[in-house]
Amino acid sequence: MIDRNIYELVDYGMSSGLISEDDKIYVTNRLLEEFGVDDYDENRILQMMGNEDKRPLTKILDDIIIYALSKGIMEKDTGAMRDLYDTKIMGLLTPPPSSVRREFKERYAVSPKEATDWYYAFAKATNYIRTDRIVKDEKWKSETEYGSLDITINLSKPEKDPRDIIAAGQAKKSGYPACLLCRENEGFAGHLNHPARQNHRIIPITLGGEQYYLQYSPYVYYNEHCIVFNDKHIPMKIDRGTFEKLLDFIEMFPHYTIGSNADLPIVGGSILSHDHFQGGSYEFPMARADYECEFTLKDFPDIRAGIVKWPMSVIRLQSSDKKLLADASDMILQKWRGYTDEDAFIYSETDGVPHNTITPIARMRDGLYEMDLVLRNNITTEECPLGVFHPHAVYHHIKKENIGLIEVMGLAVLPARLKAELEVLEKRISAGEDLRQDEMTDKHADWVEAWKHKINEKTDIHELIRDEVATVFSGVLEDAGVYKRNDTGNEAFKKFCKLFE
Repeated sequence: MIDRNIYELVDYGMSSGLISEDDKIYVTNRLLEEFGVDDYDENRILQMMGNEDKRPLTKILDDIIIYALSKGIMEKDTGAMRDLYDTKIMGLLTPPPSSVRREFKERYAVSPKEATDWYYAFAKATNYIRTDRIVKDEKWKSETEYGSLDITINLSKPEKDPRDIIAAGQAKKSGYPACLLCRENEGFAGHLNHPARQNHRIIPITLGGEQYYLQYSPYVYYNEHCIVFNDKHIPMKIDRGTFEKLLDFIEMFPHYTIGSNADLPIVGGSILSHDHFQGGSYEFPMARADYECEFTLKDFPDIRAGIVKWPMSVIRLQSSDKKLLADASDMILQKWRGYTDEDAFIYSETDGVPHNTITPIARMRDGLYEMDLVLRNNITTEECPLGVFHPHAVYHHIKKENIGLIEVMGLAVLPARLKAELEVLEKRISAGEDLRQDEMTDKHADWVEAWKHKINEKTDIHELIRDEVATVFSGVLEDAGVYKRNDTGNEAFKKFCKLFE
């Protein structure tokens, strides 16, 4: 049946716009070569298929993998090997970078949104964004005192097969590409220690006079989750140039939000070794939060400035002047870098190690440039070895990982283990069972004790658990905030802001 699979794959490529009629024979021959097929009759295949409905891409690729395994083209049937091989196959359908960049440029001339709409659809069509996995993610919204927060339990990253882990450990280490964000990933075959990227295409853009590239995340946490990365493999750094580049980006793509993880461990992102930003076409909860109080920047009186009503410590700036906004952002960053307030347990450095930095986020709002500056500090103590401004131990049953850019903006990315744990928890609560009977629910027992009084005969346990998870997430964000949401914390925050008045 491999000849039928080849026909289906080519037909999919044409219907999804990956290949044209001019490419059909060429791509068919590439696939015949890959599978060692020397007899191919399209008319016979069409007669055999009759009036059957077209099958989804995942079904076609599954059959191709079965064939590849039966012929020894694939040696092992593991998740990693499947991903490596089906990506290779999709690479045969994916146009070269020059064609993709030309198409993007032509569509951008119509409108930025036209270009990104096409590029996002393209990334899904090539199976670079595996939509069949992303739909499995758990997502919901819940109201909190800070407005509606967005919660997701991410299930789209495939779990490691033990056989793959062993093989990866035995494989020869390579420094090419240097990391998952480097431009050398475009078209890279991959291996057990590095995902295949034959179906990956990137778009060059210029920010702050430097070469960057636009791509989408293969594990999109939200709509059009994009990554913008430096041409060079250089470390993350927050400075005036960062603000300038973020503002250049939203001028180029005004329908997108863009931000940067902080540049220090604990409060930074998972990849600090490569300068990059993240954004997309998504309204994050932070964007819906309003000013709580305002203050004047004496050096920039025309810029609207204030503290945002948000669980973390956020200064928001608005201006029609991009350069002034970058200058004002840099002024606040420089002042924060060297700021110490022992009463608020904020230390700019200890033993020469810096602790203060900023997580910046830029967007357009009503024709104005808007910059959110989230104050961060990564100090640790013996009592808080993971960070003083890090999720506290009471919340670790839900969230223990660092709080990065996406979560700062109000979208929780929770570990995959929670899907099964919360399902079992719901069943045991509904049945009145002992939550301490095993580790899966015992870790949540104290948490449930704190809110089980809300349960009555009309309670939707499923929705209540989801709302309480969101409450935990708001608490996690409060933990990450350098100024606490109380009278003492508010006064300390205002004390810092008075430095600019």
